[in-house]
Amino acid sequence: MIKPEFPKNEHERISCVKEYKLLDTLPESDFDNITSLVATICNVPISLITLLDTERNFLKSHHGVDIQESPRDISFCGHAILQDDDIFIVEDSRKDKRFHDNPLVEGFKAIFYAGVPLRNEEGLALGTLCIYDHEPRQLTDLQKKALVTIAKQVMNLFDLRLNNRLLDETKQELTDRNTELNKFASHVSHDLKSPLANIISLTNFLKEEEGNSFTEESVEYINFIEESAESLKNYIDGILIHYKANELLNADKENISIQKLFEDVQRIHLLDTEHLQIENVQHNAFINKAAATQVLLNLVDNALKYNNKPSPKVILAFSENADYYLFKVTDNGNGIAKEQQNEVFKLFNNNNQIDAKGNKGTGIGLFTVKSLVKKLGGTISLKSEIGKGSTFQFTIAK
Repeated sequence: MIKPEFPKNEHERISCVKEYKLLDTLPESDFDNITSLVATICNVPISLITLLDTERNFLKSHHGVDIQESPRDISFCGHAILQDDDIFIVEDSRKDKRFHDNPLVEGFKAIFYAGVPLRNEEGLALGTLCIYDHEPRQLTDLQKKALVTIAKQVMNLFDLRLNNRLLDETKQELTDRNTELNKFASHVSHDLKSPLANIISLTNFLKEEEGNSFTEESVEYINFIEESAESLKNYIDGILIHYKANELLNADKENISIQKLFEDVQRIHLLDTEHLQIENVQHNAFINKAAATQVLLNLVDNALKYNNKPSPKVILAFSENADYYLFKVTDNGNGIAKEQQNEVFKLFNNNNQIDAKGNKGTGIGLFTVKSLVKKLGGTISLKSEIGKGSTFQFTIAK
């Protein structure tokens, strides 16, 4: 018997085998079905999918034998991966000096062997798709072709498993990083809100305290501090809402009254029926109430903030079709120029709009709204005319 040598690229090959993480894994039907098929096509009692580890031959799938591994130094597969040919065949191991006194020949009557190396795109052989018989024989050209073709499919399965695992690991890493980012944003935002509130309170106190005499220039400075603090507060509030929005998606769907949903939005904003009108909507919907409420609150808040009319007005409407629930939020506000309407949903894009209090928007709210709507399986669109108002329509998948 001649022990198989190690390939020249053995270090890279072993690293590759371990990267696939198939060693010592449980049997899988995808691979067992292949070895069963190969045994039938080649009319042999034993068919294996093997992986050559440092000192052993691990059997990822074994048809016709009960063992799960064997020593590498007696393996036929150890010789097969050294060949450049597509298939390595030993018609009668008893007449081959490499195998004639091999324990596998005596113990398992491994007389005939044919193995196809399982090579990755870099040409590294991880193992083999192989067959054994207990008597000398030959394969037909069709059987050889089938064995080589099926071996390529085995390698495709290996690659698919690897890619899926790497994708899952990347998704988990992104999820973990996003969780940490959410915690960081929430922590920092809350820590900043307290000193900002103090700054705003102190500037108001300075302006209103009797006996203070400030120059006109000093008053401008105080007003600038107040405006800057208010602007920063709006950014922080926007960031908190954005990061908390994703948590809303974890809520279960429930059957709700649309009329009650709209009335809740009206009550939260402390609006009367003159400023927020609800179309008669005697409908129920099976939706994520928390997420839908947040979307509506943001849109109504925007409709009121960017409205310089003496009597701001918002109308909430609802309809549905076979696949979606459709919501409309219409206002009589300032409107958005046509050339800016495609930009309003982009993060930090505020189109330089000034709200009714003279503050610039943050460009976070509508980005958050679009993100929520998308994750609810819907879309959002805008129709607007300067001086007349805007209509935001969004859908939620049924």
